This record gives sequence, C-alpha cells and structure tokens, in this order.
Amino acid sequence: MQIKSRKDIVFILLAGFFITNAIVGELIGGKLIQIGPFIMSIGIIPWPIVFLSTDLINEYYGKQGVKRLTMLTAVLIAYAFILLFAALNVGASDNSPVSDSAFFTVFGQSLWIIIGSITAFIASQMIDVFVFWMLRKRTGKKHIWLRATGSTAVSQLIDSFIVTGIAFYLPGKLSLADFINTAITGYTCKLIIAVLLTPMIYVGHNLINIYIGHDEADKAIDDSAHESINKEEENS
Repeated sequence: MQIKSRKDIVFILLAGFFITNAIVGELIGGKLIQIGPFIMSIGIIPWPIVFLSTDLINEYYGKQGVKRLTMLTAVLIAYAFILLFAALNVGASDNSPVSDSAFFTVFGQSLWIIIGSITAFIASQMIDVFVFWMLRKRTGKKHIWLRATGSTAVSQLIDSFIVTGIAFYLPGKLSLADFINTAITGYTCKLIIAVLLTPMIYVGHNLINIYIGHDEADKAIDDSAHESINKEEENS
C-alpha cells in the first residue's frame, strides 16, 4: 500500500484506534460492574475513543469512510470471536498459569453476547452516521459539538438497549427491571462521557488541521460534505 499524503496517515491512525478499541470493548463487555445501585458493562471503557474516532472520520472522510470502517470492524470482531472459540477448544497444559475454566470464564462469551455485540455495533454506527450528517446538513461547518455529541447521544441509546437486550435479557440472564436498569445506566454513562469528550473533539480537529495543513483540512471537510450530502441530494 502506498501512503500518498498525511491525510492517509491520519485515516490509518484513526482507523487503528477505532478498530482496536471496538474489539477490546466487545471482548471485555461480558463483565458487569456495579456502581452504587447501578449496573453497567465494563466494556464502556474503550468506547470514548470509538466515539471520537467516528466523529473525526465523519468530518474529514465522509459517511462512506465510517460505513466501510464499521463493516470491516464488524468482520474483525467476528473473526476475533472465532479465534477465541478455537482457543477455547485447545486444552491448557498442566503448567499453564491460566486454567481452561478460568480462560472460559473470561472469554467464553455466549452466542447471544456475540450476536448482541455485533448487531448493536453496526446499528449504532449507521445511526450515528445518519444523525451526524443530518445535523451537518442543517448547521454547515458550524457547531461541531452539536453534530458530534448529538449523533453519539442518539446512536448510543440504540446501542445500549440492543446489546443489553440481546446479550443479557433475551437469554434470561437479566430480569426486565435489571435489563432496563443496566441499559439506562450504560447509556447515561456513555452520554456523560460523550459530553465530557466535547473539548477533545476540538483538540482532534486542531491537531489534524495542523498536521495535514489548514488548506488541505478544509478541502477534506468540503469534499466529505459534498460526497455525503450533495451527491445524496443529486441521486434523490
């Protein structure tokens, strides 16, 4: 692969952080933690980086950039689970510091969790793209915080209920009350994180603008808007 510009390097870096944090979030998502009366998945820890990467990719590379990266990441998440299932079927040696039972407890996610994770990931990312560009169409280049935080707020509401519902409620691991508690708590936490991340969105924009040059950055933003908004209007 020939890297032709600094813009390509930025995309590779953003894609790397996006994919890595999404996969790690899925792998550790089966562990539930309790903070006071609230229950949530530990998998929310890596997702702020996914939120930030999504917003920056949307801004500079358009909706197709996010959609293609989302589908690639979903395939890689499924591939990671396949590798884990293969590893689960290979017995540990007698001197292994990690026993088969311990390994299974951590990585032996049920089919429900895998289906829930991948379904929620794809659905939330598609919704994020839709809301982001709906707001971008109405606000232009202004109000970066609105389209970034607004798209995350809507998409993660869907994500929280889908993944918790499929992974924990449908197989009977959580009661209806605990399902609602867990989904709402997880969503609230993600929303708070999204709001707190708002300054980092502007930091990310400034760093990219400085690295690739302001003229090139403006051109990238204009090109992504043309591809994501204008072409859609031309085809409708």
